[in-house]
Order: sequence, then C-alpha cells, then structure tokens
Amino acid sequence: MRITLRIDATRPMPELTAAVSEACDQAETRADGSVLLLRLPAAPAEARSWPGPVDIQQISRWERAVRRLERLPAMSIAVAVGACGGPALDLLLVSDYRIGSTDLRLLAPVNDGHFWPGMAVYRLSQQLGAARARQLVLWGDDINARRAREIGLIDQITEETEEAVHTATVLMGRISDRELAIRRQLLLEAQTLEFDDALGAHLAACDRELRRLVVPGTAPRTAAAADSAPTGGAQ
Repeated sequence: MRITLRIDATRPMPELTAAVSEACDQAETRADGSVLLLRLPAAPAEARSWPGPVDIQQISRWERAVRRLERLPAMSIAVAVGACGGPALDLLLVSDYRIGSTDLRLLAPVNDGHFWPGMAVYRLSQQLGAARARQLVLWGDDINARRAREIGLIDQITEETEEAVHTATVLMGRISDRELAIRRQLLLEAQTLEFDDALGAHLAACDRELRRLVVPGTAPRTAAAADSAPTGGAQ
C-alpha cells in the first residue's frame, strides 16, 4: 500500500505541518508493507529563505511532525526533482530511500547569509559527520546531484524518476514493517549513544529477532541448553 505526500515548499508552515501529520496518521493505521512516498517537486528560488514569518511554537510543531515521520514503521521513499530546499530538504533528510533527478540541487536554507539553525543541521552532522557538515553550514553552498550522491545524501540519481519510484516502492514494501523501524532507530541512536548505553536496546532487538525466527512449535534455544548440548568426540 502506497501513501503519497506531495510537498509544496511555497505553502505556509502550518499547512505543511498538517499535511505531514495527516500522512503519518495514514501510515500508522495501515498494515505492514505500507510505503510513504514523499514527492518533492522543484522549489522556486525564494524557497531558500526558510522558514519565513513564523513563531517558535510553529517551528516546534513542524520539527515534531518531521520527527514523527522519521520514526514511522512504514518505509519512506523521497523523490526530489530540481531545486530542493526548506521543508523538502528537511523531509529528504529523514527518508529511508532517496531518489534524485539529474538536475537535483539541494538548497541550503540561508537567511541573510546564515544557515537556518533547525534540525537539518543536526541531521546533516549525524549523516555526514561534523567536519563535512561544518563546511555546508558555515558556507551555505548548494549541492548538485553528483555531489549529493557522493556524500550519501541521495541514494539514486536518475532521469527516469517515475520508474525508479515504482521499483523502489515494490522492493521497499516487502521490508516495510515494525522490524524495519527498530533497526532504523538503532542506527539513529548509534550516532549519540556510547556502546554500553546502546547495548541494552540492541540485545532487546536481538531477543525479539530470535523469537521472530523461531520455528513454530519450538522454543528459542537458551544459553543453558546450548552449554549442556553434546559437542561430539570420544565417549
């Protein structure tokens, strides 16, 4: 099942927040196998100036909606065409699989020469590392399709975006479920947690996976059972 969200970067932030929240509502009520498709069409030049005349409460609601999308059990696929900035860039950075057109250009959200200090800064640092993200944030340079692919912000560059979307939707739909969401969360937390702090969550995920893989009618093999099992050799 595919849910489509089309982002118009010229719309006011409250409308964009409502649209993202509605898409999340749909994705959370659908069965496993759902895919959320984010269509990010080319934005006008003024989309670089983001977020426009808003207050901090509206910013908070937007960031929470984006975070909610980032943690959905459904797989998210973004297809970005032409200039991609502002809200489209925020959503691109939280998508599981990212398709870009050959004319893709990621626009830095700059106001009066300063990079907008929203959570895109945080995600760029997470995904690229502090050194590379620092270059983008301090200088505010645009990123073309080739460069975006090189540094991992885009997974696929193609002229046939619709064909790529169809293929990705079919493939991703097969693995789109809560197990995917658990692994995505482990990846996100790995950027900020120390090993010992992360260990518990990974062990819990491993235990869940062992229970999922167990053959029906049998019990998971315990450590005690493994220790007492014969190892072969002379009797």
